Amino acid sequence: MNENSEIKKLLHQFILNQCSVEETNKVVEYYRNNKLTSDFPEVEDIKSLLDDMPEMDESTADRIFSNILINAKETEAMEIVPEKNPFRKYIGIAASILVLLTIGLSYQQGFFNPKATPVSNSNEITLQLENGEIQVISAGKKSQIADAEGNVIGNQNGNKIIYDTKTPAEKLIYNTLKIPYGKRFELQLSDGTIVHLNSGTTLKYPVKFIAGENRQVFLDGEAFFDVTKDKTHPFVVNADNLNVRVLGTHFNVSNYPEDNSTDVVLVEGSVGLYTAKEQFNAEKNTILKPGFKGSFSKINNQIKTKAVVTDVYTAWIKGGLTFRDMTFKDISKKLERHYNITIVNQNGKLSNEKFNASFGDEPIAKVLSYFNEIHGINYTLRNNEVLIK
Repeated sequence: MNENSEIKKLLHQFILNQCSVEETNKVVEYYRNNKLTSDFPEVEDIKSLLDDMPEMDESTADRIFSNILINAKETEAMEIVPEKNPFRKYIGIAASILVLLTIGLSYQQGFFNPKATPVSNSNEITLQLENGEIQVISAGKKSQIADAEGNVIGNQNGNKIIYDTKTPAEKLIYNTLKIPYGKRFELQLSDGTIVHLNSGTTLKYPVKFIAGENRQVFLDGEAFFDVTKDKTHPFVVNADNLNVRVLGTHFNVSNYPEDNSTDVVLVEGSVGLYTAKEQFNAEKNTILKPGFKGSFSKINNQIKTKAVVTDVYTAWIKGGLTFRDMTFKDISKKLERHYNITIVNQNGKLSNEKFNASFGDEPIAKVLSYFNEIHGINYTLRNNEVLIK
């Protein structure tokens, strides 16, 4: 694990108040070594204050962390001159949040927005408006989507939100859609682009795209994009330190924070891949052809490509799962997101073993039964926890 991903993980643990003294010290040390703040509290002071911090549920902590990541990405993508250390934005934006948390302010007091509606169930699909207000999206229902002033900007029809494509806009106003583990959702943006969102995904996007500017969205998680063609307004997916640029095409982007790479699989058309530090250049950047996957390493910032069977990477859209030469450790991650379960693997040798398997829209019990019958993997399934022995 590189330094950036380690600190990122520690920040999440910090917000959940799950850091040990040693881990807290690493966060503080990172602040000071990078001169991000000169007056950050001592480790002992932080631990003392955390002991008195109001209890926070995991869904609330996840929302705070999502705001840190998404706002950091937007800031980084908008800058013309990148900083020497791109991860400083994550730390810098997190700083004020962490300090407020350590002195006992709870999220319910409205740090992001005093009008924000608390969401008590982490299994709910949520829509966050520009002003921070949180709306719960009840899948399967029909309703209108309104902005902070009450103006209707779109409609929900079952498991899909469709934004208004007619009314022009003068400035960018963002909404953020968060899909929890165990659920999927569909979104139609104001330009007609269709986005399928996988479990555990957060997408930040403009309510309306602006004439003369790129159509840019920010992705954490996995999504399949069917982009409406518009040669004068390129569509850009910002996935951490990777930008994916298209004019109109079909492609899948997988960018979960816990994964070591961001994968882009092209089904149709053409896709340009370049880092957040670069300007797009068709002659210098990586251009994918249909049937190819581009993998951006979060460790060394390199992009590698190879031919793939695209169906393997898009089966999730219809509820399926396909594993090809995949380690059990990575399979476990996908199963946890897909079924909203926790997998505890006590068989250390199993983690790096590789498997091939395909499933339709099957219950988790059937998937586990397959691994038991074909590969002799013993397990216990109780409630939402799987114990591998």
